[in-house]
Amino acid sequence: MNRVSEHALLHWTENDAPHSACWRSENGQPPPKRVVVADDTLSADVAWRLACEGTALLWRGDYHNARQLLQAMARRADGRRRKVADKGRTQAASFPEAFHLHRMAQAQRARTLGMLLIPVEAGGRIALRRAPEVGEALSEAFGDEQADLLQMPFVLSLRELLGLIGAHEWRRKGVMIPALGEHIHPWYGVFSPVRGEYLDLIARAPLPATTLAFDIGTGAGVIAALLARRGVQHVVATELSPRALACARDNLARLGLDAGAGVERGDVVEAEVADAEVGGVDVISADLFPPGRAPLIVCNPPWVPAKPTAALEQAVYDPDSRMLRGFLSGLGEHLAPGGEGWLILSDLAEHLRLRSRDELLGWIEAAGLKVLGRDDVRPRHAKAGDETNPLHKARAAEVTSLWRLAVR
Repeated sequence: MNRVSEHALLHWTENDAPHSACWRSENGQPPPKRVVVADDTLSADVAWRLACEGTALLWRGDYHNARQLLQAMARRADGRRRKVADKGRTQAASFPEAFHLHRMAQAQRARTLGMLLIPVEAGGRIALRRAPEVGEALSEAFGDEQADLLQMPFVLSLRELLGLIGAHEWRRKGVMIPALGEHIHPWYGVFSPVRGEYLDLIARAPLPATTLAFDIGTGAGVIAALLARRGVQHVVATELSPRALACARDNLARLGLDAGAGVERGDVVEAEVADAEVGGVDVISADLFPPGRAPLIVCNPPWVPAKPTAALEQAVYDPDSRMLRGFLSGLGEHLAPGGEGWLILSDLAEHLRLRSRDELLGWIEAAGLKVLGRDDVRPRHAKAGDETNPLHKARAAEVTSLWRLAVR
């Protein structure tokens, strides 16, 4: 099969001739059906109008001018969003309606700003004036699974390209984690642990044992690293995302905490996973729990039961609380006798009226679990104090908790 035919194609007309190229969208958006070629002569007002109408702009001008145009379009989008927010406040929209309106506005903003497109040549070069070298950032983001896309011309939105470049810088520089005293290097598409308060809860909670712990849904590997640095001899961290698996293994190797090269689900037998003499952290591919039992099982599931619309949002939004309910329902059969399950959870969903405290307590009881204790902390992020944010009332009341759970 021709490699080009394996990818979605973007079609447009340029100089009275038809053209096409592979289409790249991290979020699975289909290629725009209407495309016009644009350059430095295009005004922000016209660009905004076309984008709102669903017409994509394939950029042929100066790269930095494209960035400035995107910023101008973003200002118009934010002005529209403020009007929607003001209207919602005037109409006294309550949660969860206000949350759903906010999510719709975010999605519309992303779609509109995603209409400014950048052509990339084979090899990952952007043939525009003053364009940066992005080959390394693209290679990191695409990984081995999509490496073939770099061998052919393709088109992606400037907004996504800037995200790739930003992720490359985060991965290169790392994010300082005060509770760990080290840097964690998040990869593109893997959530960055920028909210440190939940890590403070893990850092100060009394460990029920130091032999073995499971970290369910490890992401960038920060919780597994923190447990290991606290003295847990062997940590088994699980993930499903190939990017997160690779990212966690890379971070743990940087910290000198990896137990080996990592193994895939099916290559591990129960006796091996439960062996606390292994030492370090093993990162394995698994849907929630690894085989075996542990005296400590930690999970920081997505906090808001809503549908994610981007790869990064999968760490924040969890439709129907699937991961949360899966963790609770399976915890008992994976806890060692006398062990504890630590659930790290914000109550933001409760303030948004998307999930009630009674529902959470009901799931805990139905799983045959009991609450040993709870440690709470207030968020420190900027959104908690931003009164212009449509969700400010809920964010200002938010509390993040470490629930210590055990089998009844």
